[in-house]
Amino acid sequence: MRYSLSLLICLLFVLSGCTSKSALSPSDESFVTSLKQHNERFEAVSQNENFDELLFLFKQNCTAPQTKKVYANVCEQSLHVKDAKAFFLNSFELKKIEPNEQRSMLTGYYEPLLHGSLKKTDRFKYPVYAKPKDLLMIVGENDKKMRGRSVKGKMVPYYTREEISKRKLNAEVLCYVDDKIDLFFMEVQGSGRVELSDGRVLFIGYSDANGHAYKSLGREMMNRGIFASVEEISLQSIRAWLVAHPNQIDTLLNTNPSYVFFRKMEQKATGSLGLVLTPERSVAVDRSYIPLGSLLAVKSESANYKVEKFVFAQDTGGAIKGPNRADMFMGYGERAQWIAGELKAPLEVWIMQPKF
Repeated sequence: MRYSLSLLICLLFVLSGCTSKSALSPSDESFVTSLKQHNERFEAVSQNENFDELLFLFKQNCTAPQTKKVYANVCEQSLHVKDAKAFFLNSFELKKIEPNEQRSMLTGYYEPLLHGSLKKTDRFKYPVYAKPKDLLMIVGENDKKMRGRSVKGKMVPYYTREEISKRKLNAEVLCYVDDKIDLFFMEVQGSGRVELSDGRVLFIGYSDANGHAYKSLGREMMNRGIFASVEEISLQSIRAWLVAHPNQIDTLLNTNPSYVFFRKMEQKATGSLGLVLTPERSVAVDRSYIPLGSLLAVKSESANYKVEKFVFAQDTGGAIKGPNRADMFMGYGERAQWIAGELKAPLEVWIMQPKF
């Protein structure tokens, strides 16, 4: 379903009302207050900003069709800019996205490295599946997409994670990897790299999913008393516990019925917008609140990571729900993995709304 920009903005800020811009003039007190707040927030985010880099990334962001629906005029104007900071200051206004009952939080994700083979061996025995040939998708009420398979002419749910582990799918196997935990984490991240035994590297990206709702492994482990609090949960702590308790790996992984299928990519990690993700510039959001392609300002701080900068909404994720929820792409390598695995911090979000 397509929405006009004005309707999207109204939907985003319906809790606080949606007032026509024509109702305000430069002499109005509300206009002056709004302008002051915009300038103060813009300058705060701008302290360590490289605006030439931001403009370059904005132009790249504008190559996606969905971005042009949100920023049609400013995308065109960005091609003729001489002063990058003035362009962002004068062409947009910051609108605070207020939280709802869901938790406001910034987390991180990264591009993992797995080890694999094109042939199944005793070591490399866990398949990385492409989208199955019998996986179907239909569009239901309110444009809700539902996935399943056809059995005697009737649509039934597709196989769960546990069912997939016990059968041979009607799907191409892109490669085999040597660690089922790493494969699970690659599903959560949505993409990764697989280094083959001959030294070649396959870029693997998200293709589709089985249609079952994502369930958090960390929360399940906390519910079972493995972890005492959310603060104890991280990618590193989950992996360490699973490695120490190999007889419980399958049972715990199967509590998440969602399963991701992949495709070979010619490039590095790519988001839902179809663009290559930029470390610490690309975030995954809930598209029901924030249109993909949006330029955002975010502010967040934890013990190990602090950020206040402009970022781009270029991806989505099954666990990213709510208006003040974002997952920042950290890139590739040990630092990216460490930060992404540990990051859980309060989050404030502003959307950069075009002035015209």
